[in-house]
Amino acid sequence: MRKAPTVRKALRTILFYLMLLVIVLLTVLPFAWMVSSSFKGSEAIRTIPIRWIPERPTIEGYQRVFNMQGFSFTRSSLNSLLLAITSTFVAVSSATMAAFVFAKISFKGSGKLFAVYLATMMIPGTVTMVPNYIILRILRLLDTYTGLILPSLANAFGVFLMRQSMMSVNDAYMESAYLDGASLYRIFFQIMLPMVMPTLATMVLLSFMGSWNSYLWPLIVLTSTNKQTLQVVLGNMNGIYKNNEHVLMAGAVLTILPILVVYLISQRYVDQGISLGGLK
Repeated sequence: MRKAPTVRKALRTILFYLMLLVIVLLTVLPFAWMVSSSFKGSEAIRTIPIRWIPERPTIEGYQRVFNMQGFSFTRSSLNSLLLAITSTFVAVSSATMAAFVFAKISFKGSGKLFAVYLATMMIPGTVTMVPNYIILRILRLLDTYTGLILPSLANAFGVFLMRQSMMSVNDAYMESAYLDGASLYRIFFQIMLPMVMPTLATMVLLSFMGSWNSYLWPLIVLTSTNKQTLQVVLGNMNGIYKNNEHVLMAGAVLTILPILVVYLISQRYVDQGISLGGLK
C-alpha cells in the first residue's frame, strides 16, 4: 500500500521532466537550425537528410548581409540601437514617475484614474495604430524618430508593474526623508528608485526587447531608407534573398545576437523583479 503512492510520484516526476525536455527541444532546435544554416551554402540547406553540422562551413551568408544593395545592415543596426535606448529611457522614465504618483501620492480620484489608465491594456496595439498615425501626420512627425518614440510615453503595463513594486515600500522611509527636509524629487531618485531596482531593471529589459524587436510601427512611420530599423531591413531581405536561405539565417542571427546578450546579462533580475511587481 505504501509503494503505490511512491511509484505514482516517481511516474509524475518522470512525466514532468519529459514534458520539460520536449518544451526545451521545441524552443532550442529552431535557434540551433538557424545558426547552423547561417554557416551553410544555399545547396547544403536543402540537403536531405538534414545535416546539423555543416561539412564545409562558410561565412558567405554574413558577407552578403553586410554587402547587400539598397540597404545598409550596419546603419540599420545603429538606428535600432539608438531607438531602443531612447524609447527605453522615455518609457521607463514616464512609467516610473507615474507609478510613484499613483503609489505614494494621494489625491482625489486616484484609484478611478488608475483603473481607467489600466483598462487601456485591454486595447490591442493594432487598434491604436491608425489614430496614432493620423496624429503624427497632423503634427508632421511622420518619417521621424520623434514620431516613432512618442507613443512610448504611454506605457500602462510599465506603470502597473512599477506601482505594484513601489506600494510594497514602507511609507516610513518617505516620512523620515520628509522630516529631514528632502524634496519629493530627492525621495523619488535617491530612496524610491534604489529600493525597487530589481523591478526597474526588469522593466528596462522588457522595454529594450520590445523596442528592438518592433517591426510594424517602424514600418508604418519610417519611409526613408537610411532611417529604417534592423527589423524592417530584415523583413525586406525576405524579398531580396528569398532563394538564399543561408543569407536570411545569417541576418536573423545578427539581429537576435545583441538582444540575446542583453537578456543573458539581465536575466537574473527578471524573476525577482516580476515577483516583486506582483505578477507571480
